[in-house]
Amino acid sequence: MIPTRAWVRLNSGRRLNLFNPDHDSWTDADLAIGLSRTYRWGGHSIWDLPLSVAQHSLLVLALREQLHGAPLTRLQGLCELLHDAPEGLLGFDPISPVKPHLGFSFKRFDARLAAAISSRYGLPAWSVQDYAAHKRADRKAAASEAAHVAGWSWDEIRHTSQIDDCPVTDDPVPVAEDLVPWRPRTPQIVASVFIVKLRELLAPGPSTRSPGDLAEVIEREATLRRLASAFSRLPERVRRRCSRPPTGCVVRHLCLR
Repeated sequence: MIPTRAWVRLNSGRRLNLFNPDHDSWTDADLAIGLSRTYRWGGHSIWDLPLSVAQHSLLVLALREQLHGAPLTRLQGLCELLHDAPEGLLGFDPISPVKPHLGFSFKRFDARLAAAISSRYGLPAWSVQDYAAHKRADRKAAASEAAHVAGWSWDEIRHTSQIDDCPVTDDPVPVAEDLVPWRPRTPQIVASVFIVKLRELLAPGPSTRSPGDLAEVIEREATLRRLASAFSRLPERVRRRCSRPPTGCVVRHLCLR
């Protein structure tokens, strides 16, 4: 018998019915955490960590604005940041050769999650022009990840994945502290950056930063991590005086207040 209901318990304690998702069934932090723990390339990487869908989403956002040659609109930025959001709620990013074998049922299942996300965040349908620009950024991100994260050769990228876009050399996602370009970030780091950028794009009113600008967000989170580390080394009697420690690297404190 095929089950008619499947739910997952999220980090917030909420339950998400994957077959009939409601747009209020998760928090922004649940989404960020899910994307930061869902891996691309089947979890394979030449680094010590696999690449998360959250980091891929930030890469696509930065590349899309870079290729656009001008700041994106807020909604364009949201569409780029959330283009793979269903994978974070599902916790599954099937590699490309597997997708055609998953069938219509999986596509319908994925579409329901995408519809709930669009409803929650007010995402418009892709225009023909924006979707073409998005796919170009997504393909270039995939080529770059294949070269710099999965360890593929250019010949493998071009003939196996049939991606004609050349990988970019410089990582469009800024690095901070002791991190190096293209190295996958830890789930804690990438989730905190993702949710701050999401909140920034959702905030009403004009913004002083372009949607694809990640530098300030990443530096801010790095500063908070340094403060949190310094705070943890203080004597306990000193720490007790503070009602709440700095928590740049801990998503639950930063995002759920």
